[in-house]
Amino acid sequence: MTGTLEPTDIVGMTFWLITLAMLAQAAFMFLQRRRVPVRWQAPVTIMGVVALISGLSYYRLSEIWAATGTVESAYRFVDWQLSVPLQVVSFYLLLGAVTAVPMALFWRLLVASAVMIAAGYLGAADFISPTLGFLVALAGGLYILGELYLGEASRINANCGNESAQSAFNALRLIATIGWAIYPLGYFMEYLGGGVDNASINLIYNLADFLNKIAFGLVVYQAAAAQPTNERRV
Repeated sequence: MTGTLEPTDIVGMTFWLITLAMLAQAAFMFLQRRRVPVRWQAPVTIMGVVALISGLSYYRLSEIWAATGTVESAYRFVDWQLSVPLQVVSFYLLLGAVTAVPMALFWRLLVASAVMIAAGYLGAADFISPTLGFLVALAGGLYILGELYLGEASRINANCGNESAQSAFNALRLIATIGWAIYPLGYFMEYLGGGVDNASINLIYNLADFLNKIAFGLVVYQAAAAQPTNERRV
């Protein structure tokens, strides 16, 4: 490898595409946060932070890919360890923008998501058994989904009385169910299922991050922008 991204390198081009897309979304969220009601500025800002973290991470990953032609999946956990808990906590912030939400829900979502990603990293980097890492991460993910579908978060959403927030919550929950399922499947194929071509797994993760993170942020912004505009802003 020459260290220069070749235009015929599809995987490399997706690294660069997502770098630009994430940084563009971060700029958009930060610029638009003052145009939404005050209570919605926190979730919109968090989506900007998520996009900025991922954009900077992808910039580094694109450099590694251009120089070596390979990116180990373990590197991605640096991004995910920050961005995924922030995305999960955005469920709490979204509900908190329209109704009272107990702080305990915030901590449950934060801890479950942090444990989920940390276990995946420890397994991918061989600090623990990849099987154990997978099982602990899977348990964390299932706990989060249980909270969103059957737990306190689901009940608060059903009773919050704000149609835009409810629609956004349901859309984000669907992304977390279907879109995020790509990651444990990729982990299983790579570390437990006999391995997979590095270019293929990077392409899969790149496209998954592009769809999941960009869509996640836009859903939150759409809900914020749909709120009445007569609330004081700062």
